[in-house]
Amino acid sequence: MILRSVINWPTRGWRSPFDELERIQREMDWLSEGLTGRPSTEFSAGVFPLVNVTEDKDNYYVRAELPGIKADKVDMSVTGNSLSIAGERKITPENGDYHRREREEGKFSRIISFPMQIDQSKVEAQASDGILTVVLPKSETEKPRQIAVKAA
Repeated sequence: MILRSVINWPTRGWRSPFDELERIQREMDWLSEGLTGRPSTEFSAGVFPLVNVTEDKDNYYVRAELPGIKADKVDMSVTGNSLSIAGERKITPENGDYHRREREEGKFSRIISFPMQIDQSKVEAQASDGILTVVLPKSETEKPRQIAVKAA
């Protein structure tokens, strides 16, 4: 607590709790690579795809950015209260050497958990312009019910 208030550690430039965990993982990979002389993990697409999750009283909505990935190449499944999105992004090399390479390629997998059960039979998914939109209806048994109170 004293370190935080005195030198603003670790909040300086820190956006989310997962940023610090990712930094630690990169440092551990770097240390492991230095000791063994080879990479400790396969190159992966990191935290991809980027997703937005919203809800209303009846549904959850997941919007995932999947540029350059065909809809039939995305594996998606719903189990209980979670949605799994998996696939692979391949980037074909262009002529010449890279000066900068910011787009990663590789396999990805995201699992998104929800606080309520999902009605699996009514899930809908649609891909358009590189955006995957998934509508996940909340299970009827999980939705809160309004109960009328009768006067005696």
